[in-house]
Amino acid sequence: MNPMYNYCDNHPKGTDKTHNCELIVLTGGPGAGKTAVLESFKQLLCDYIAILPEAASIVFNGGFWRLESDNAKLALQRAIYQVQKEIENLVLGESKWGIGLCDRGTLDGLAYWVGSESSFWDTFETTKEKEYSKYKAVLHLRTPTLEQGYNHQNPVRLETATEAREIDHRIHDIWKDHPNYTIVNSTNTFLEKANKAFTIFENLIPESCKCNYGAKT
Repeated sequence: MNPMYNYCDNHPKGTDKTHNCELIVLTGGPGAGKTAVLESFKQLLCDYIAILPEAASIVFNGGFWRLESDNAKLALQRAIYQVQKEIENLVLGESKWGIGLCDRGTLDGLAYWVGSESSFWDTFETTKEKEYSKYKAVLHLRTPTLEQGYNHQNPVRLETATEAREIDHRIHDIWKDHPNYTIVNSTNTFLEKANKAFTIFENLIPESCKCNYGAKT
């Protein structure tokens, strides 16, 4: 990371401090670098910033079947939505985190939904406005082209580079009207992209979680 700030625990250990947690979404198509960016963030974030795991990975790694029928795809997205919703509820309910950084949000499932958009809202008894209102901000890491380094290193990623870009465009269409939506375009190096994402993210962090400490690489 560039010399910026370290996000440290400014509250003494053992103190009983409660927070009104706000959620921030880090989203993007397959291969956008969300997981790698979050891993790099972990070195810089204090104990009052929670990083939520990706719901889809929890579901897949738990053995949920990946079948090609529409019925199976809908069942999968229903499961992912509910896991995401409950992870968010857990973080909000604990009152010990000020920020919850989400690896995707509940609306990402709409990019993979095989039914109509209206059936998505009906299934989860929600609206786009209601889902938007849950999140303070949305950071969208764009999926790279094959030339920029798209790869299949993640074992749960099955999409080709072209399919990944199509999903990425659908994610953009879903989130673009959020009042605090920011795009982080792909670059030729991961470090450059991660630094851009971090710069945006740090502007969303309360000052109480920042302390100037010098260079961080």
